[in-house]
Amino acid sequence: RESIKEAKAQRCTFRTGPELEITGYGCEDHFHEGDTFLHAWESLADLLSDDTTDGILCDIGMPVMHRNVSYNCRVWCLNRKIVGIRPKIYLANDGNYRE
Repeated sequence: RESIKEAKAQRCTFRTGPELEITGYGCEDHFHEGDTFLHAWESLADLLSDDTTDGILCDIGMPVMHRNVSYNCRVWCLNRKIVGIRPKIYLANDGNYRE
């Protein structure tokens, strides 16, 4: 939330955040638990509940589960709404996160 506020203060109209910024990489095995995804959505809902995303397109990294498959996604939000979700295509499956 703070980085979005800083970007707005500098009159930016687009803000992109790091991969998995909502949960962080540290969840590791917790990505196999439904609660991790639930709490990520709750955090995003909290972010969209006020004027934080008004007037600025925000690219937010978070895990998303669809049809019981987990994805590392970019979620685009603008004016308190989700305008797009895109899963990551190339994954670092060998434990090396320096892509």
